[in-house]
Amino acid sequence: MATAPGGAEVWLTLARVVQAGDGSECIDRAMEIRQGASRIPVPLLYTGSPVELIGDTALRARLSVDCKPGDIYVVNLQTGRPVRER
Repeated sequence: MATAPGGAEVWLTLARVVQAGDGSECIDRAMEIRQGASRIPVPLLYTGSPVELIGDTALRARLSVDCKPGDIYVVNLQTGRPVRER
């Protein structure tokens, strides 16, 4: 769990076991943003890496694809919407 300066908490929630091309396995996690009673799931972004908070408005997370690091996404802490970082 990570807590932004504004009080939003980022939780790693749902887990899925993924098999890499070489047969090894890893665990990817979905994310949820919590603030008070509000729960905002981050859609379609499973990660196997720690997230990085960007101030009190966003976080940076790396998509995990077949146990390999993929593109980096910036997620709005208010909406949960991920946008690929360029």
